[in-house]
Amino acid sequence: MAHGIDTDFLVAIEVTDHPFHRQADNLIQDLLDNGHNLALAPQTLAEFIHIVSDSRRMPRPLTVTEAITRAEFWWEAKEVERVFPVGQSVTGFFGWLRQYGLGRKRLLDTLLAATFLQHGVGKIVTNNGKDYQVFGEFEIIGYR
Repeated sequence: MAHGIDTDFLVAIEVTDHPFHRQADNLIQDLLDNGHNLALAPQTLAEFIHIVSDSRRMPRPLTVTEAITRAEFWWEAKEVERVFPVGQSVTGFFGWLRQYGLGRKRLLDTLLAATFLQHGVGKIVTNNGKDYQVFGEFEIIGYR
């Protein structure tokens, strides 16, 4: 079964001085050792590049080129199932925004959740579980 990857998890894996790097690294090894694939959406990679190259967020930011290289590594990994927002994902995204009264700070997570749901991804690896629990569709896998 594929586990959806939230940006915070990808950042924790790639940033070795991240406070949850060890936990994230242990979890991904456990998932892969047990035959699970990872579901990854392009919007997650865009957010990843933005975060890890931002000197206001990272004590030692990557260059944009380095961040792109790391994102491409994940996109090309054989364990990664690429998922894309399709028409029904976007329709679901709009519906959830209205249904739950979500604002602009919830746009990326809501589109990611709608994309995962459309592709049958029922588990999301994140330490931001509250962002996804509102939808009542996902099992949250934390790594703190």
